[in-house]
Amino acid sequence: MPSAKPKGPSPFSHWFAIGKPLSPRSRTVLTIFSFIIPLALWSAVSYLPFLWHPDIKLTISAEREGITTIYTRGDHLSREFFPQFEAGVQAENQAVFEARESGEELTPGRRKNLKTLRHISAWGLGNGYLTPNEAKDDKLIYQLWARAAGGDFGTSPKLSPENIKVVKDNWIRIQHIGDKFSSRALPNEALLKLVPQGKRSNPVYLPAPHEVVIAGYYDLFTEQRDPDDPSMWQRALHSMKIVFGGFLLAALVGVPLAVLCGTYDFFSRIFEPFIDFFRYLPAPAFSTLLVAIFLAHDAPKIALVFVGTFFQLVLVVANTTREIDRSLIEASQTLGADQRNILFRVVVPGILPQLYNDLRILLGWAWTWLVIAELIGVKSGLTEFIETQGRWRNFDRVFPVIFLIGFIGFFTDQILSWLRVFLFKWTGETPNAFSRLVASSVSAGPRWFQREVLDQRLDPLAERRNRK
Repeated sequence: MPSAKPKGPSPFSHWFAIGKPLSPRSRTVLTIFSFIIPLALWSAVSYLPFLWHPDIKLTISAEREGITTIYTRGDHLSREFFPQFEAGVQAENQAVFEARESGEELTPGRRKNLKTLRHISAWGLGNGYLTPNEAKDDKLIYQLWARAAGGDFGTSPKLSPENIKVVKDNWIRIQHIGDKFSSRALPNEALLKLVPQGKRSNPVYLPAPHEVVIAGYYDLFTEQRDPDDPSMWQRALHSMKIVFGGFLLAALVGVPLAVLCGTYDFFSRIFEPFIDFFRYLPAPAFSTLLVAIFLAHDAPKIALVFVGTFFQLVLVVANTTREIDRSLIEASQTLGADQRNILFRVVVPGILPQLYNDLRILLGWAWTWLVIAELIGVKSGLTEFIETQGRWRNFDRVFPVIFLIGFIGFFTDQILSWLRVFLFKWTGETPNAFSRLVASSVSAGPRWFQREVLDQRLDPLAERRNRK
């Protein structure tokens, strides 16, 4: 029997080779897909109604008699409750028809009829016929009824056939008012209510990507009209001050202590047991105490970031210090180096590359304390905006700020990763493609970040090489 031909390597085998790094191109592709995949899933859940969409988002609403809850445009109702809400309004309109046929019309009064007419403002807002301020002008709302009755039914939201009949029926009863609109000229007899309309949507806490982009663009780039309300960029700078302030204090105190703990067993035994115990205590539990000590402005917020970062930082850096190559210390002792020289000329330079990485990671840890820190004392920064908009259920405005915090932290980390290659050239590392991309995106900013200038500032031999 002829022997079976050996199978050739799979075209995808290089993607899953054990212990072998991927090519730079493959790494870049996978890095891009790590962002595309979550965005694609979010878009699928948002734009494909058959995947989820358990709610109905109202585009046109109405008030029901005997119901204290008032629903307006943009409110979310469950798909189970919406038919009941719709049927209730239809039943009220049917009662109006029946009263007319019996010759005894219902007379709720002009005030009720004015509120009924105002329901069309949501349709006008949706189609861009009215601005939010114009939607409060009864004269413009009356003109909108005339426009709809004349056959301009809009595109988004488009009036249902049932509501088109309601518009035309009501217009017959109010068109006598003419150009000089007055609520006193409205009839006492009941007008028909617009029947609620809506579209399937996800819950309010999961807005669609385009809604998040639009709201984020508005909040980031629209000029603030209220001088007492800080812009988003001012809020971001304030939040960065809290994070970097707390982290820098933790690093200034923690790094020297950690190096001593990692170098000398004496300092390790006297400091690390308590630090190891203290890191399990929840930092937010100290918020009241920090406010009492530092008062209610930025100081307790910076202190909370310090408390949340310092104890982890000491243990991580101490462990990094212990991992230094012992042969370097033994060689320096053989050459007659004293304790001071070993510490500052062997231990510290030897751990610098890994210490830099540790501080990068711990900076990300500091960002996780931002939201809690800015809630203590006087609420401030990006967290105040998140908390306020979340309370009003404006989650399309909450998501952009959450992403902004993530972007600031992520891009800071990538720039630090890119800088590491130039600060520690003896490690032989090269910047990954994504770090280079992030660094190039800010190259149009301060000239200090340009690679050629960095080479000259960080490598004393660069200028001499350029002359040659």
